[in-house]
Amino acid sequence: MDFNRCFSLQGKVAWVTGASHGIGFAIASALSAAGARIAFNSHNRESVDEGLAAYKAAGIDVKGYVCDVRSEEDVDETVKKINNDLGVVDILVNNAGMIKRIPMTEMTAAEFREVVDVDLNAPFIVSKAVIPQMIKKGHGKIINICSMMSELGRETVSAYAAAKGGLKMLTRNICSEYGKYNIQCNGIGPGYIATSQTAPLRERKSDGSRHPFDSFIISKTPAERWGTPEDLEGPAVFLASDASNFVNGHILYVDGGILAYIGKQPN
Repeated sequence: MDFNRCFSLQGKVAWVTGASHGIGFAIASALSAAGARIAFNSHNRESVDEGLAAYKAAGIDVKGYVCDVRSEEDVDETVKKINNDLGVVDILVNNAGMIKRIPMTEMTAAEFREVVDVDLNAPFIVSKAVIPQMIKKGHGKIINICSMMSELGRETVSAYAAAKGGLKMLTRNICSEYGKYNIQCNGIGPGYIATSQTAPLRERKSDGSRHPFDSFIISKTPAERWGTPEDLEGPAVFLASDASNFVNGHILYVDGGILAYIGKQPN
């Protein structure tokens, strides 16, 4: 087997939604290192410009677009721009997402819908926009960024868990409908990842002890650490490459073993 060819993304066009920073930035950077030409979007100009600056600083050539992935009109227009600038999308990573941590009985229906709109409706809209071109080209890779909340519930995240559970099933259904066209749709379910957003939860107290949530995550993770955005790079390249051509409808949980573990016995 030619492993270099099997995992190469040379000549491929990859669109990573919401990839101006964090997990999306890491995944887009990895796909670029494997040879793909990268498009990313964010919902406003400021975020796109910040992303472009970050990629430039990392020596990565990308195209950035202002696009609200909840809007079919915006998404269709962005697909046209990517086609003109880079070519037909071979790899789509539905990464854009949001979370609202509100107890269910205190959450409004509008707030619930907002989360579902970004985390579930948007991947449907963006996937629907690129699938016809993938069918015509004879291949395609769709990677949905799911979550451990695709499997588990937790306090205050009813909308997020509902949306990510739905995204798991959307992943399987895209596989079911379009696998015959050589389109593979899989998901990545990150565990708790050390990013700027989670930094306050990992700060040590003045006495050197861990934040309670940090201690909770460490105790629930067999790896006994938080994940890093870089931990998602290999799985993303695998699911985007020919190495995964017979992997379809699968959610790859990159969680340090949390979902396999019942937790430590109390002292």
